[in-house]
Amino acid sequence: MAIRVVRLGQPRAEGEGLRLGTVRRPPRGVRKEDYARLDYYDLWLPDLAPTAELVKFALEEPFTPKRWDTFVKRYRREMQEPAAQRLLALLAAMSHQTAFSVGCYCENAEACHRSILGKLLAEQGAEIDLHDE
Repeated sequence: MAIRVVRLGQPRAEGEGLRLGTVRRPPRGVRKEDYARLDYYDLWLPDLAPTAELVKFALEEPFTPKRWDTFVKRYRREMQEPAAQRLLALLAAMSHQTAFSVGCYCENAEACHRSILGKLLAEQGAEIDLHDE
């Protein structure tokens, strides 16, 4: 059992389990009842997405190493909030009992909060499935 970090909208891997969308907004132009069928997510968990303010920062201009470092620090700070810490701890504990995935829409995982989220979950003791996306 483990957590897999995925790109939402991509075909599901065998044994991936329940898919959690850790995004600020649902997919545009997709009916709610089609989210799971189209491999976006089964459940929406925006509480682990960057805040609207941080998303705005990320989209204002391309990431440079310095801007990425700033993004990482700000996202990690957001994830220190008590509600986020409780969710991270819950998901980390669940990773030892069942397979599931968390994800975002971004094409490049290395320039996406999901890469940081995977690390945060591992720091909480989560079992992470390291298969390529």
